[in-house]
Amino acid sequence: MKKSTIKKYARLIVRIGANVQKGQSVVISCSVDQADFCALVVDECYKAGAKYVNVQWSDDRVTRLKFRNESVKTLSTVLKWQEERMKWTAEELPCRIHIVSEDPDGLKGVNPTKMQKVAVNTYKISKKYNDMMESRHQWTIAAVPGEAWAKKVFPGLRKNQAIEKLWRAILETVYVTDDNDPIAVWNKVNADFKARCEKLNRDRFEYLHYTSSNGTDFKCWLMPQSKWCGGGEYDLNGHFFNPNMPTIEVFTTPMKGKAEGKVVSTKPLSYRGQLVENFSFTFKDGKVVSCEAEKGQKVLEEMLESDEGSKMIGELALVQQDSPISNQNILYYETLFDENASCHIALGRGYRECVEGYDKMTADELSELGVNRSMIHVDFMIGAPDMNIVGHTFDGKDIRIFKNGSFVI
Repeated sequence: MKKSTIKKYARLIVRIGANVQKGQSVVISCSVDQADFCALVVDECYKAGAKYVNVQWSDDRVTRLKFRNESVKTLSTVLKWQEERMKWTAEELPCRIHIVSEDPDGLKGVNPTKMQKVAVNTYKISKKYNDMMESRHQWTIAAVPGEAWAKKVFPGLRKNQAIEKLWRAILETVYVTDDNDPIAVWNKVNADFKARCEKLNRDRFEYLHYTSSNGTDFKCWLMPQSKWCGGGEYDLNGHFFNPNMPTIEVFTTPMKGKAEGKVVSTKPLSYRGQLVENFSFTFKDGKVVSCEAEKGQKVLEEMLESDEGSKMIGELALVQQDSPISNQNILYYETLFDENASCHIALGRGYRECVEGYDKMTADELSELGVNRSMIHVDFMIGAPDMNIVGHTFDGKDIRIFKNGSFVI
């Protein structure tokens, strides 16, 4: 892969993804195996005018060792300096850039119950700082190929071949080539998203009904104030940014506690470094009442017990089968990509920005309106080639949104 092309990708992440502004601080989360690429991103941040850049490194090997050797009490202890860092982040509101490259099986063998207890305990401290930041800063998630991840996606290739092939696949999804201007392409992509969302928002849907031959038969209700979003968005300070790179989805926040029926997964879920495969959820009165999985049943059960909101839906997302990432026919084992190849649903936290007038409401008011609260937000894929989706409007009309896996609206 040409270094000039990779540098172009780093610039895209900074300029279009996070949209770093002159004088802003930046925090980058990155695995230790991506130090070279991270340095390119840091360089682009300073070129964009960043006053301060901090990199927070991670390594699945170290994380796995900590969970195997430390107690739940030790792992759950938020040290004073760690909370001070959270406080600084909430007050400074830096741009945040997350570089994904981890092995989908990186935490295989770690006790999921232990991980869940630690997550619940630490969330008690981090929640207030996360709430302070919500919708008030720019952030983006992008990916580069790690060795283990590349071999997982392309197991029949040698290491270097797998990494090169994954590089090419990733760059294709974010519209980066050796000789194009990806920033210009993304500006057009964001304009297309805006047009699609305007079409969906013209019809005020009361609920959506999903059906496909694999067993999905599911209804989910929306709020009168729910709106469809997609592509880039504005934070409350007026800065435009693209949270996900790549992205194909248009999405909304449904009414919490109003969903009925069964949804069947069509792609594996990688959750906290562990894979869940061939699973389904059954909803009654808006909550998951049962789940089944051929692999990872315990992981799902622990996830659903995270908190009161983890059994309810926070997002509905529409992705047609005939789309760039879906047409690659690659199973990435990474939600950032797989969710953009398929219609999906998220259990847990809803998006406040998908509510009309959210900027004038408190968190409690949004919750009372119907936005789900939770410590988790877990996307899982349900799109199928024969999926049909019908929207029932508040004035009693039935409008077909999807037919055989593609938009008809």
